[in-house]
Amino acid sequence: MDISKLMFRDRLLEGERILVTGGGTGLGREMAEAFVRLGAEVHICGRRQGKLDETAQELMGRHGGTVVGHACDIRDPEAIHAMVEAIWEHGPLTGVVNNAAGNFISRTEDLSVGGFNAISDIVFRGSFYVTLEVGKRLIAEGRKASFLSILTTWVWNGGPFVVPSAMSKAGLNAMTQSLAVEWGRYGLRFNAIAPGLFPTDGMSARLSPAGRGGNSHDEMNPMGRHGEMHELANLAVFLMGPGAEWLNGQTIAIDGGGYQAHGGNFYAALKDMGDEQWEAMRAMIKGTNARDKAERST
Repeated sequence: MDISKLMFRDRLLEGERILVTGGGTGLGREMAEAFVRLGAEVHICGRRQGKLDETAQELMGRHGGTVVGHACDIRDPEAIHAMVEAIWEHGPLTGVVNNAAGNFISRTEDLSVGGFNAISDIVFRGSFYVTLEVGKRLIAEGRKASFLSILTTWVWNGGPFVVPSAMSKAGLNAMTQSLAVEWGRYGLRFNAIAPGLFPTDGMSARLSPAGRGGNSHDEMNPMGRHGEMHELANLAVFLMGPGAEWLNGQTIAIDGGGYQAHGGNFYAALKDMGDEQWEAMRAMIKGTNARDKAERST
């Protein structure tokens, strides 16, 4: 990310303590970098402590400040409780970014129950578990905070070939609107971002494993390009920082108008794929998953 393109004054987030789930890589890492660059104390969690430590050291080496990595599987409520307990020993959080996610392309008729749960347990259940654990503490202590969930435009029109993700993200959209009303009286704000294409290694490996997407998605977009990381980071800082405290219950798309132009989903690109192409894609995704599992075990 080009930090010079952050649009906010230095130290804007000084005094903030923000947890970013899935903060060791991808979009979570980019937002974590923006937050620490602007003075926040940042906590990142994921399943690979080595990757979290690497990211924390890199960001602190670049910007100073404090970034702390927590190995935590957010599918496990007890693990979340232990992580939040450890964070709270040094002070309460002022913000949470529900960013951790999982996704892969598949015909829905090819899905297994395990494949469905692999996505929904992280995106849907895990994000709620984190929100509930932190929210209950903030309410009990009478503290204000901001919650931000990273969604997709599929929450408005569905996601063919990514149904588990589309269902889970739609659930988080409902959570955002519901808790914005129910917990607004406690000074807790809930908003969400629905990004278009912001290329990351994880996205490319599971949502474009056969080379689909990329330039073709750029050509389809009204602005003829994909998103730049600083653009997403600027929106995240705006929603998490001071000055927008009356913004609550909103999901904001940042996709160059792609949703309006072509629905923002994969239908047109994938509807004509045959059995052999789907089998090749499944094999590539399995290979990516195996590599990730091996990295977590080292």
